[in-house]
Amino acid sequence: MDIENLDFDKGNGLVPAVIQDADTYQVLMLGYMNEEALQKTLDEKRVTFYSRSKQRLWTKGESSGHHLELVDLQSDCDDDALLILAKPQGPVCHTGEQSCFYEKQFKPESNKLAFLSELENLIKDRRESMPEDSYTTSLFEAGFDHIVQKVGEEAVELLIEAKNKNDDRFIDEVSDLFYHLLVLMVEKNIPLDAVTGRLIQRHAKAK
Repeated sequence: MDIENLDFDKGNGLVPAVIQDADTYQVLMLGYMNEEALQKTLDEKRVTFYSRSKQRLWTKGESSGHHLELVDLQSDCDDDALLILAKPQGPVCHTGEQSCFYEKQFKPESNKLAFLSELENLIKDRRESMPEDSYTTSLFEAGFDHIVQKVGEEAVELLIEAKNKNDDRFIDEVSDLFYHLLVLMVEKNIPLDAVTGRLIQRHAKAK
């Protein structure tokens, strides 16, 4: 984008920047940028703010490692505010919550599928932190072959349950398979975006 069009003067050299999760569209946080922070964000593809308290540039995650990887951004109609799509590399809020706006969860019913992205991020975090007493940790500790085996087992259990008339049990087995597939994808470093992107390509060709 052309940062020369942004009106930094209106905010005494700063513009507010709303950060939104590129996968789930959840609002993550609000920060402020000056021209230097915006240019650094564009150059390094990691969201950088101007800290009003520290009076300096501040790259989100510079101490925690929970960076915000830039996906896209746009200004508003008055060119005095920014909306930024980013991929969070861990919890965004200093409290450990995914979003700084966590007291109420404004999640429309139509956005339930976005939970798969949240689950993917949680599984990634488990692989990095490997907390004790976590089933996901135990899968990664057991290794690739065990994860593949679990996917196979869950697929077989799903097929068996599909022949029965208990819809609730069928939903359980589908959920189990989805979860273990995500664990396998994380282990292979295949993002969920790659699968949804492939499905979108196939759908476009089928039209």
